[in-house]
Amino acid sequence: MSAVLSPQITPRALADFNTLVIHLDPLKHALTDDEFFEFCQRNRDLRIEMTKEGEMIIMLPAGGEGGNRSFNLTGAFATWVKADGTGIGFDSSIGFALPKGAQRSPDLAWIRRERWEAIPKEQRKKFPPICPDFVVELRSETDDLKTLKEKMEEYLANGARLGWLIDPLGKKVHIYRPRAREDSQPSQDPFRRTAAQRLAARSYWHP
Repeated sequence: MSAVLSPQITPRALADFNTLVIHLDPLKHALTDDEFFEFCQRNRDLRIEMTKEGEMIIMLPAGGEGGNRSFNLTGAFATWVKADGTGIGFDSSIGFALPKGAQRSPDLAWIRRERWEAIPKEQRKKFPPICPDFVVELRSETDDLKTLKEKMEEYLANGARLGWLIDPLGKKVHIYRPRAREDSQPSQDPFRRTAAQRLAARSYWHP
C-alpha cells in the first residue's frame, strides 16, 4: 500500500468538519477492496466509507443525544432480529462491499440468513461483498439529509429490499422500497410483521 495511504487520521483532525472527503486522484483512482479494508484497520477509531467513484468519506462520531438514540435503536433492532430468526443483524462497525463498487457502513443492516451463509467464510471476515436486504440510517446533527437520501437510493440500486432513514431533526421516518417490485410471498416477509412495524413506529425524537 502506498505510503500516502498509511498515516492514521485522528478524530481531532476532523474537529472542524462534518465529514472529510479524501480524493485519491491523480495518485490512485480507487483503492481495491483489500486496500480499503487495510486502511480502515489502520484507522479503527474512525467510521470510513468509500463511494463507487473511489472517494473516501470519513464521518464524525455522533454527539451525546445522537449516540443515545443510536443505542436505543440498536437495542430494539437486535431484539427484533433475534425474535424474527430468519436473518443476521449488523451495526455500523461493519462495512459492505456493494455490487456497484461503493463500500458502505449503514447504522443498522439485516441480511437473510441463506444469503449470508452463501458468502465464503474468509470473505465474511473482511467487508462482505453483498448489499443488505434491509438498511437503516439514523440522521445525526452533523448529517446532511440530502446526502443520506442519496445513500438510501444507492442501497436500493444495489439490491436492498427495504430502507429506513430515521430523521430525528425533522421528526420523520423515510421508507424506501424498490419501485414496481412485488413480493410473491408476503406472509413470509419479516418486513411486514408486527415487530418490524412497531420498530419503525417507535419514537426516536427524544433521547
